[in-house]
Amino acid sequence: MDYLKTVVPSQLIAERGANLVVINPGSSNVRIGFAHQQVPFNIPQCIARHVKEQNEGPKKNVQDQMLNSEVTPAQQLEREKAYDIIASLLKIPFLDEEAANNSYPFKMGRVDAYPPHQGKSDTTFTWTNVMYRGVKVGDSSEKLENEDAEEDSLVSKTDNVREPSSEAYTFKELICGEEALRISPAEPYCLSRPIRRGHFNVSEHYPLQQVFEDLYTIWNWVLIEKLHISPADRNLYSAILVVPETFDNREIKEMLSIVMRDLRFSSAVVHQEGLAAAFGNGLSTACVVNMGAQVTSVICIEDGVALPSTCVTLPYGGEDISRCLLWVQRHHQTWPPIHTNPLVKPIDMLMLNKIKESYCQIREGEFDAVAAVHSYEEDRPVGSHKTRLSALNVPPMGLFYPTLFVPEEYPPPPRSWFHDYEDMLEDSSEFPRRPDMSDGLYLGVNSGLNMWDNYPVFPTRLKKDEKLGLAEAITSSILSTGRLDLQRKLFCSIQLIGGVAMTAGLVAAVEERVLHAIPSNEAIDTVEVLQSRSDPLFVSWKGGAILAILDFGRDAWIHREDWIRNGIHIGSGRKYKDSYFLQAQAMCYINS
Repeated sequence: MDYLKTVVPSQLIAERGANLVVINPGSSNVRIGFAHQQVPFNIPQCIARHVKEQNEGPKKNVQDQMLNSEVTPAQQLEREKAYDIIASLLKIPFLDEEAANNSYPFKMGRVDAYPPHQGKSDTTFTWTNVMYRGVKVGDSSEKLENEDAEEDSLVSKTDNVREPSSEAYTFKELICGEEALRISPAEPYCLSRPIRRGHFNVSEHYPLQQVFEDLYTIWNWVLIEKLHISPADRNLYSAILVVPETFDNREIKEMLSIVMRDLRFSSAVVHQEGLAAAFGNGLSTACVVNMGAQVTSVICIEDGVALPSTCVTLPYGGEDISRCLLWVQRHHQTWPPIHTNPLVKPIDMLMLNKIKESYCQIREGEFDAVAAVHSYEEDRPVGSHKTRLSALNVPPMGLFYPTLFVPEEYPPPPRSWFHDYEDMLEDSSEFPRRPDMSDGLYLGVNSGLNMWDNYPVFPTRLKKDEKLGLAEAITSSILSTGRLDLQRKLFCSIQLIGGVAMTAGLVAAVEERVLHAIPSNEAIDTVEVLQSRSDPLFVSWKGGAILAILDFGRDAWIHREDWIRNGIHIGSGRKYKDSYFLQAQAMCYINS
């Protein structure tokens, strides 16, 4: 303790952070890095696998193509109503109204006169080279059962070095990260995203075991290619898993199995993303609003403890803003006459996201911009189309009026497998283990679904409302705490994190709309969004690193041998501190 009083924080981070790897998975990207790094690697969490020739059925370039991407008449009507409400608030013409007929004063803002967020508004992407010359690519997806074989496989996973083949060029078997998003639809590859909308992407077209395999392969690729940690050296490292609030209990356990058994880390700990974000900004009490690519979640933190009953999850995020941006431009006929289809061509979604990040912001008045829109067509050079985009302040307002976003429709999973029957938000000691349950529960890829039938079913507390706007979600979350003193503190300690949090004008909009959303009978008259001390995109990752470094007692850590030998079951043994609490955490027990 005397050492901790005198040590410089940077020295403590350097000493303890070198062998700690922080993994923060999201729906779109995964953030992985050493705890002593300033920022992690931010990698698109997707994988493209080479597909052999198919004799039957249509060609699939993206796993889980949407069932129906067409907007129904009812959805279209709701969307148009939401647009007109937003137009009235922003003092811009209504959806089908010409600017000349508008009674509001004409206010024009040229975004090209302002510096874009990222400074990459005109980034042109290039198609990924999917061929290897003079080598035959091995199948990196095969997981080997012993350490020696896995060490040997490192070569095939990094350099794809095999015996020279008679072919001059060979397709790469798999491609991860952004390169996977930039593969031409003409190439024989199928893109998969193992996580979608805050859950494992299990469907009738995407089997459970393939989801686990893809998640393992992507994370393993990042560890090898970016952090340069070989499988043989993983026993020298520990992992911190910073999980979003959207994940269910079984999903958290399965990710732990991937980290401990497959990636072969010596130990691991789980922390909740909202709680980690509060620590990353040096806060002990806050209402954390995490706005990611596909999901937005709200949770309140009091004195370093997450309050699970305050958690609200909303099924929209940055990618929905991008899709709405495209709809607005097509409606106003400002989008150039090019074929843009983010469903078939993920490279188009990359472009849309860049335009959104650079130009969309919340402000009053008519707001347009001159932007370069790129077209990516087969056997043609990348086309650059300079065009004036309009109503750029409307799409981000969909956060407050979500009917402006029309949710995608995907094939349903074969069953609701991911709802764990053990509620980690409740003290599991209240629900003793059934005497006929096995002591050796092993939660892994090869385990079947029958083991979960041994658990009694308890409803989840996670609240979800697809039509709930951001302001109402924040207000509902804070008011659910039920204590006026805490409510006042939380309304003045709102923390916005995630990529969408960097939208210009969002802070003022949240403060204004949350204040108006508070019922008049509540004795609260002040709302404040705190400025983030860290990059909103990485603050949860940073907080996870801080929590791991400070946890020198390591009471919350799980060791690989314990996890593989015993798994998790309810009943005896020391308490396992998991993602939902730091103290008095409920829930699981791991057999000592």
